[in-house]
Amino acid sequence: MSDAEGERLQKVLARVGYGSRRACEALIAEGRVTVNGELAVLGRRVGVETDLVAVDGAPVGVLPGLVYYLMNKPAGVVTTADDPQGRPSVLELLPGKPRVFPVGRLDRQSEGLLVLTNDGSFAQLLAHPSFGVDKEYLAEVRGTPGSGALRRLRQGVLLDDGETTAPARVAVVSPGVIRIVIHEGRNRQVRRMCDAVGHPVVRLVRTRIGPITDRSLRPGAWRPLGAPEVRALTEAALRSSPKR
Repeated sequence: MSDAEGERLQKVLARVGYGSRRACEALIAEGRVTVNGELAVLGRRVGVETDLVAVDGAPVGVLPGLVYYLMNKPAGVVTTADDPQGRPSVLELLPGKPRVFPVGRLDRQSEGLLVLTNDGSFAQLLAHPSFGVDKEYLAEVRGTPGSGALRRLRQGVLLDDGETTAPARVAVVSPGVIRIVIHEGRNRQVRRMCDAVGHPVVRLVRTRIGPITDRSLRPGAWRPLGAPEVRALTEAALRSSPKR
């Protein structure tokens, strides 16, 4: 790309939240920025439509108009865009434009944190099974799981489809309430795990996605994710990759 084409890299990085242009120049000078896999230099210009920018190995969404939302999904709302049964969708709780899509799913009766975006690369990174960002839930269950049930959840549970889950981190919070952390994304996984150990879920709330949590977000509300939060999610996904 010639000097007259594209945008200066430090300007692009500043626009997407990596600090002032001076701070972004420092990132480049420190050798922490790559463009299409090559180490960037000061004065580099990039085409936001075509070039792949990364900071500390984490890809950066540089296309104009990318948005990232965090929602506290209420019960009774589906995460699909089009529901044959006409049930309310999470997309109806958001602005009509730009059109976004959920990263992963929560079943209709489950509640809690959900990320939505129009950044396909970010969504694929966050949801891909090879990465497996931690997701934490509070589950109100029938009865209180004893040591045997907790051990099965921690070691991995044989589900009704013949597949065994990865080990989960589990703790009893109070009688009939457990905290469970998983990194897979199987359909209705926490509910099926609890069913398998004899403690069906009564209520399920996702309280954390990777490093992101927000206790102040009321059910049905949403907010934009800040650039540092998007970076933190990206870095969490990359750290969890077995290839890294």
